[in-house]
Amino acid sequence: MIILDKETFKGEVLESKGYTLVDYYGDGCVPCQALLPDIEELSVKFEGKVKFCKLNTTKARRLAISQRVLGLPTIVLYKDGEKIEEVIKDDATKANIEAMIVKNINA
Repeated sequence: MIILDKETFKGEVLESKGYTLVDYYGDGCVPCQALLPDIEELSVKFEGKVKFCKLNTTKARRLAISQRVLGLPTIVLYKDGEKIEEVIKDDATKANIEAMIVKNINA
């Protein structure tokens, strides 16, 4: 999984070709920490199909706001640098994230 910051976000996500999933999390976000093993499991399952990244919004608030990330956890799927779908807060479960990926990459 690629760890993003303010300097690498544009190149790794907005200028990327294909599918990129970004896990937006925060330092004190317990649900975000609980979700991390599921995200890592999905990154193995979809290796070669989806690029998995994570961004700590505690260190990149303006960037998160620019991507309309207003609550955590937020998992966003991008295609060719464009946001196509997201799951947020209570909907951010392994099953929902996997369903979002499958729906989009098989569309």
